[in-house]
Amino acid sequence: MLYIIALLCAAMLLWGLVRIPSDMPRNIPSVPIYVSLLGLWSDMGQDEIYEKWLREPLERHGAVKIFFAGRWNVLVARPEFLTDMFRNEDTYAKAGSQKKIPWSVIATLVGDNIINSHGADWKLYTSVMKPGIQKQDFKIEPIVDKTKTFVSMLLQKQARSGNGGILVNDLIQRWAIAIMGESFLDIDFGCLENSGQRIEELQSIIKRVLFHPLFFNFPLLDKFAWLFRSRKYAYGIMREFEDLLVELVQNRPRKLKSSGEKPGDQSGELVIHMLERALDQGVINDAQFRANLKIVFLTAHENVQQLLNSVFWELGTNQAVQTRLREEVLSKNAVSPTAEMLNDMPYLTAVVYEMLRLYPPVSQLINRVTVGPAVLADKIEIPGRTWVGWNAYGVQTDRGVWGSDAMVFAPERWGDNIKDIKAKYRREQVKGNYIPFNAHTRKCLGSSFAILETKVALFELLRRTRWTVDPGYRLKLTPGGILAPLRCKVILEELA
Repeated sequence: MLYIIALLCAAMLLWGLVRIPSDMPRNIPSVPIYVSLLGLWSDMGQDEIYEKWLREPLERHGAVKIFFAGRWNVLVARPEFLTDMFRNEDTYAKAGSQKKIPWSVIATLVGDNIINSHGADWKLYTSVMKPGIQKQDFKIEPIVDKTKTFVSMLLQKQARSGNGGILVNDLIQRWAIAIMGESFLDIDFGCLENSGQRIEELQSIIKRVLFHPLFFNFPLLDKFAWLFRSRKYAYGIMREFEDLLVELVQNRPRKLKSSGEKPGDQSGELVIHMLERALDQGVINDAQFRANLKIVFLTAHENVQQLLNSVFWELGTNQAVQTRLREEVLSKNAVSPTAEMLNDMPYLTAVVYEMLRLYPPVSQLINRVTVGPAVLADKIEIPGRTWVGWNAYGVQTDRGVWGSDAMVFAPERWGDNIKDIKAKYRREQVKGNYIPFNAHTRKCLGSSFAILETKVALFELLRRTRWTVDPGYRLKLTPGGILAPLRCKVILEELA
């Protein structure tokens, strides 16, 4: 009898979790709940899932109800809805896992930070960190130097492999973390030149445990971590990462001594110097320092890492684009490019923009909540405390927005001179057609740096190598989380 009662209670609890609340919008369709759970039994990529279950309803209605993180949410992919959401921060407030599921593994990882906060907290973090993230004078030399080493290591790996394809993601991750450390945290983690650095190893572990489909869709289970050995392990990994990162940064050899600085003298400072000063002066507390330190580490390497994975795939299969881009690179007759040179190269710029259009690393994000009842673009009534998100891959591959060739990689669509290309880039963001870095007041502060870093990588790769995708590799995109090819293998040839 007790067994039956327990089963009934469990069934009622599950029903309460998965049923669609009666006050959710009724003029938009619902995505079947099993679509959110596909990762439990399927290895379908995000592109396959989108094509089969999301594209048609999102393009027809502009928004859908979708189950994610233990609740039903509104997911948006129409420009007019996107711009309304992005422009009205006080209606659709930023709120990440620390608000939605504060007990969860992912909330333990990210905390309350500059990306997922709102109101006074966001203004505080922005006042501290923005000058260091949006620096106009980032030193390009460390980026170029690390990239030269990265390409040399790729060629060495290829030489050891002979004529077969090589996996590139491991070295890309080490390269991206190395540059992030140099440019934001004033530290050389040593992970590019030396494999086995624990801080870098932890990133691979975090990605593996964080996006487990069962716990990602039913985060309530994280409250019972004592029942699941894997979740106890996951919490331990998140704590180890935080403690190790703080220890490495606080004890870095280059650490500036605040006693030797003049008040207000911030020339040459990086974001870590600003965070440390804010902590020392009591502007932020230790928890805020740690959360923002972690989010800088994570976001300042992850997006570029996965974008470069996509670059290897796309340009490895699209030899015409690779050849044309190499011609532009070689025409500069430069071994070490400057930022000005890279930012004035039209085809290079167009290729990076087009990569971000077809392969947005953050393809989908549900991290806003209605602070009260809202009407999205005067068309969709949404109750208060409803989580709302966006799908960049959807709007950026919508034929109604980008034309009949929306699924085609075509850098030429951006224009043929740098002025027109950059103008279109800004215009499409404002219109809500192009959102790889979000948009409006909450646009990613590090977008310009990410683009510059990608350009440096492309410049050095094309200057020194030619590559093709291994004939035995079949494209498989990640099933969830960050969008990128899985285990892409390429064959590199060193140019004379």
